[in-house]
Amino acid sequence: MPLTDLAIRTAKAGPKPRKMSDDRGLFLLVQPSGGKLWPLKYRMAGKEKKLSLGRYPDVALKDARERSAAARKLIADGVDPSEKKRLDRLNAELQVATTFKAVADEYIIKTEREGAASGRTQTRPFTLAL
Repeated sequence: MPLTDLAIRTAKAGPKPRKMSDDRGLFLLVQPSGGKLWPLKYRMAGKEKKLSLGRYPDVALKDARERSAAARKLIADGVDPSEKKRLDRLNAELQVATTFKAVADEYIIKTEREGAASGRTQTRPFTLAL
């Protein structure tokens, strides 16, 4: 029987983690601390894997089902959703790390480490002469 929003809201934490099944590998995991997580269980190349879809109430039941459907579509296309999520996160970090400030900070740290930084990395405050 699929989960309902009322059943999710009233789920109480117990001494052990508790699974509340929804549909096609999606379930709600109620932690002893009271946290509620949305994992999706699936198989890829004969191995069982789990994909975290978010936390309840940040990710509502409807959103979890939509994310689950999108992940199942990737699985049907032969793409591992866990691996895709990891690569997307790494690409996002790489985009942030390649800004001018990040490259300049990395250069300053490198020159300081090599001992050649004394005159190169000192900055003077910019003053506007009026």
